[in-house]
Amino acid sequence: MERKYIQNILGIGKARFFALVAKYQDNPDTFSIQYRRTGTPRRISPELEKNIIQELAFEKTLIQDPAIPLRSYNYSYIRDRLQKKVSLPTIIHRAKQHGFYLKHPKRKVHDREVLTNYAGELLQHDASYHQWSPYAPEKWYLISTLDDFSRFILYARLVQKETSWAHISAMETLFLKYGLPYSFYVDSHSVFRFVQGRDSVWRKHVLHTDDTDTQWKQVLTDCGVKVLYALSPQAKGKIERSYGWLQDRLVRTCAREHVTHIHHAQRLLNTEVHRYNYQHIHSMTQEVPSVRLQQALKDNKSLFRPFVIKPPFVSSKDIFCLRLQRTLDGYRKVSVNNFVFKVNGHPYDEVELRIYPLNATLCEVRFWSEGKLIDVQKAKHTDLKLVHF
Repeated sequence: MERKYIQNILGIGKARFFALVAKYQDNPDTFSIQYRRTGTPRRISPELEKNIIQELAFEKTLIQDPAIPLRSYNYSYIRDRLQKKVSLPTIIHRAKQHGFYLKHPKRKVHDREVLTNYAGELLQHDASYHQWSPYAPEKWYLISTLDDFSRFILYARLVQKETSWAHISAMETLFLKYGLPYSFYVDSHSVFRFVQGRDSVWRKHVLHTDDTDTQWKQVLTDCGVKVLYALSPQAKGKIERSYGWLQDRLVRTCAREHVTHIHHAQRLLNTEVHRYNYQHIHSMTQEVPSVRLQQALKDNKSLFRPFVIKPPFVSSKDIFCLRLQRTLDGYRKVSVNNFVFKVNGHPYDEVELRIYPLNATLCEVRFWSEGKLIDVQKAKHTDLKLVHF
C-alpha cells in the first residue's frame, strides 16, 4: 500500500505519517492511533461566562457612542480585566456567538522600523486631545514622550490646557530623571515652532519661519538638545502608535470606573503606562520596552547625558522657565501686563525675566542682566496674566 494512500485515509501529512511510523517501530505491541483524552474537559464557570458577556456588552455601548474615540472591540483588554482567567480565543468565540464581533478593517503593514542605534538618540514628544472619560465634563490633553530606540514611554501626563509651560514642565521632569537626550522630535505646533505664513497683497511679513525661538525651544537651546520637526502626521507614526495603545485602554478603564476627575484618570494612566513599559511586548522590536532600555544602558548604547546646571545659571529654575525681555526705566522699574516690579538693578539696563511657576497660584520671577542674577521676587499668576504661556 502506498504511503500517500494511507495519508489520505488518515487525513494526515507526511511529517505526521513518519512520526507514527517511528512510534510504531519503538513499541509495536502498544501502538495505537486512537487519541485518549486524560481528565475531564475544562469548562469555564457560569460566573466567568456571565462576566465575559457583561464586559462585551459594555464594550458595545462604548463603541456605539460617537463621543468616545473607540471603534473596535479589544478582547485582550477584556482578558486583562478578567485577570487572564480565560483564554483570548474563548473570549473571541463568545463575542462571535453573541454578536459582539466586528471585522477589523484592512490596515497597512506596520513598517515603522527603529532607525536609531542608541537610547536617548531621539525622543518623540507630542500631545493628544480626547474625551478620555465619557463621564468627565471636558476633554483633556495627554502629553507624552517616547524613546525611539526602546519604545519606552518616559513621560505621560494629562493636563486640562496645552500651554508652553505644560511642555516645559514635562521636559524638566524628564531631564532631571533620565538626563539630557541628543535630540527631540516634534511636530510644527505653535508651542514648538514659530511658523510664519506667506506674504500677501495686504501684508508683508518681516519675520520668517524659525526666525524666533518659542519659549519651549529656548529651554532646549539652554540644555544643548537638538530639535527636529516632523512635516506630516504620518512622520510621527511611532508615538501615534503608543497613543493609540494608551487611548484604547485608558478610555475603556475610565468608562468602567466612572471617572470624572483628571487626577483619577492620571492614576489609571500611570497603571497603563507601567503595563506598556514593563509587560507589553512591542510589535516592532519584539521586546519589552523596559528590558530593551535597560539593556541599552548596560551595554553603553545610550546618548543620555547627565543634567548639569552650567554657569552662569545657579538653579534649574533659570533653565526650565518662561522668559520675557524688558528694559528698566529711570526708576528701575519694569512692568508685565501692568503689574510693576521694582528691580535691584541699574536704570535703563536690559533685563530678562525668567518666570518659574511654583504652584497653581504663585510664581518666582528671577531677573537677569548681563549674565548675572540681580533680583528674585514672587508674583501671582493672576497679576502677571501669563495665560497664553
